[in-house]
Amino acid sequence: MKVGRLVGLMCALAAGTAASIAAGPALSAEITIGTGSRAGVYFQVGRAICRLINGGTKDHGVSCKAPSTAGSIFNLTNVRGGKLQFGVAQSDWQFHALNGTSRFSEAGPDPDLRALFSVHGEPFTVVARRDAGIETFQDLKGKRVNIGNPGSGQRATMEVVMAAMGWDKSVFSLANELPASQQSLALCHDRVQAMIYTVGHPNASVGQAVGLCDAFIVEVKGPEIDTLVSDNPFYAYTEVAGGIYQGNPDPVTTFGVKATVVTSAKVADETVYTVVKTVFDNMDKFKKMHPAFGYLDPRHMITDGLSAPLHDGAMRYFREQGLM
Repeated sequence: MKVGRLVGLMCALAAGTAASIAAGPALSAEITIGTGSRAGVYFQVGRAICRLINGGTKDHGVSCKAPSTAGSIFNLTNVRGGKLQFGVAQSDWQFHALNGTSRFSEAGPDPDLRALFSVHGEPFTVVARRDAGIETFQDLKGKRVNIGNPGSGQRATMEVVMAAMGWDKSVFSLANELPASQQSLALCHDRVQAMIYTVGHPNASVGQAVGLCDAFIVEVKGPEIDTLVSDNPFYAYTEVAGGIYQGNPDPVTTFGVKATVVTSAKVADETVYTVVKTVFDNMDKFKKMHPAFGYLDPRHMITDGLSAPLHDGAMRYFREQGLM
């Protein structure tokens, strides 16, 4: 009986081993990418990366998920704390997190913050109802404005702009704090007269606002903005292209940042290498996953908007490909 049981146990173990081999390699890493509102492009960045990682043969042994989060500040804070392995963040907040400045002054510098690559440009976008009497950015004073939810990059950037203008929330008749996913509906229902969004274009939420609510995109310029851009290397003047939104045929001047993908030096080199390799080896597929990705240039993606050092795993891939 003992021999029979031993033989049975050995057969069971052999069958389990064979099934394991047939199923492919065990997962070596389960990663989470912090994104942003479901209405924004950050969410699409994370989804696109995870689709590429989770698709195909999965020989790399990495699984990926990309939940919606509060945005840049949240992502950078939780990458530092180890609750997220990767995050999407505006280039300005990447700079401040690395150096412990602005919103990160209390937490101090994050010497472990590492960059992977940048993605699309993100103009600081002001969308206003045509019946609100708003023609310039300065006309937002005294109006009902959605300034963004706390923890989001758009809210943090709006606060920087407000400081540059010498404003606080009291200059508005209402300073709403809705997340990006809710602000277009609030604009359409006249609960707010303008909304602020730092986002890649075209964007579905902006498209909804201008298409359904007779809204338009407001120029953001003037001496205060000139100073803001000249004093901060992570900002640059840019335009929201004309013709991509109904009723907005002409380009609109504003300033902007880059969306970037970040991680921590504590994340394993092999994991980071796998993420970067998967994206860059499938760049044509990646660029088709959202209109904002269509003009990405791999050589610019490894330099533009990156103030944190590149992760060693990313550098390894870029050197192998002759990109640096």
